Amino acid sequence: MLKWFTLEHVLITSYLVILLTLALYGFHRSMLVWMYFRNRRPDPEPQNVFQPEDMPRVTIQLPLFNEMYVAARLLESIAKIEYPRDRLEIQVLDDSTDETQEICRAKVAELAATGIDIKYLHRVDRRGFKAGALEEGLEAATGEFIMVFDADFLPSPDVLERTIHHFTHPMVGMVQVRWGHVNRDYSRLTELQAMMLDGHFVIEHTARHRSGRFFNFNGTAGIWRRIAIDDAGGWSHDTLTEDMDLSYRAQLRGWEFVYLKDVVASAELPVEMNAFKSQQFRWAKGSIQVAKKLLPTIWRSKVSFGIKLEAFFHLTNNFAYPLLLLLTIILVPNLLVRPRHGWQEVLLIDLPLFFGTTLSIATFYITCQREIQRDWKPTLRRLPLMMSLGIGLCINQTRAVIEALFGATSGEFIRTPKHGVVRKFEGWTAKRYRAVKTIIPFVEIAFALYFAGATVLAASAGHYVSIPFLLLFLMGFGYVGVLSLHQTR
Repeated sequence: MLKWFTLEHVLITSYLVILLTLALYGFHRSMLVWMYFRNRRPDPEPQNVFQPEDMPRVTIQLPLFNEMYVAARLLESIAKIEYPRDRLEIQVLDDSTDETQEICRAKVAELAATGIDIKYLHRVDRRGFKAGALEEGLEAATGEFIMVFDADFLPSPDVLERTIHHFTHPMVGMVQVRWGHVNRDYSRLTELQAMMLDGHFVIEHTARHRSGRFFNFNGTAGIWRRIAIDDAGGWSHDTLTEDMDLSYRAQLRGWEFVYLKDVVASAELPVEMNAFKSQQFRWAKGSIQVAKKLLPTIWRSKVSFGIKLEAFFHLTNNFAYPLLLLLTIILVPNLLVRPRHGWQEVLLIDLPLFFGTTLSIATFYITCQREIQRDWKPTLRRLPLMMSLGIGLCINQTRAVIEALFGATSGEFIRTPKHGVVRKFEGWTAKRYRAVKTIIPFVEIAFALYFAGATVLAASAGHYVSIPFLLLFLMGFGYVGVLSLHQTR
């Protein structure tokens, strides 16, 4: 009897502690929305403008690895950027082992023949992966400022002219622009990804920048002052998110960052669920690696407590995934021991914590879409599936967090496959690149079945309030698992 009593209380206490912790992260998301509205104003204007004769030299770096379907498209787009030709250098940093090499060499020769200062640099190894390529390219770069674009981007011709003048302020170290999406409407998956990224770029970045908190360079679609990179210690290879790592080190050194929400550089979203999961895995693992590496330094630094607290929530946000996974595991045992508890407890404890988590997420993404989309109401229809997608990712992301916490090395940088597809009728299944296969989809489908049983159990036990939340878990694991397995086959 004592043993059962102890087990029951352990289950209920664990359940409520996890819900409370998730609600705290949800409250932080709500605080970002509040900070966004409190500091809502147009993009900052540069302190001054460079005169035509004083325009600084800029190097654009294009790190590539096996990008045969998008490499030529990228180079053509970069060649259209409007900037004095005698002040612009383009570096193609190609670590490819396939036909991408020949494609890039041919396109570089073609563009160089038109008078563009473009150079092809090829490495025979991938030491340091993307960070290593950027680091080696920097040794040969001639620019005072370094702009970076990944292979899947298609920046507008005026992107450099709209960012460079912010560096007339001597302490501005980096300027980041917002990501757009060239294939947002390709599929339901790309629509959901666009919503998730919009939340980060519209609400999070704007709120952090305008309120004076730290925010990060996103690895692409941004421009650095070269001496800021050097002063912060340069590109480091010991995390999978070298961009976030360098960003925090630079801001701790006193460099100011600028975010331009109204300047957009569009990119191609992954059209394959497994590629999307691979990308999310890398970002989650990298952010936890940066948290391990830099949070002690951040807490010891002289920056304000508000900046430290925001950095903590920003860098540890992916801890929500293992907590969510633990919650899914103990939900059914908790339902089994809860029949003896009444509606009053459910209304006073469970519902506020559940809604504290889910409503904060819903408000966050609805606010974001209202800010950038004229017709934002379709967001309401997609919101449950987008929230389910976040839940369905928790097994994949929990593995990333565990590897980051207990792995001895940073791990291999697995690049996200890009297929060069934009319009709905364009196919990708016959193309070469694929995400790495794992057993994770089978585990996700098993969890979907688990929640199907949990939903039946909740209905039979009269836990009707729990059913909508259980259905979110069922839909999330089912959608992610089945689509991952289907696209793998």
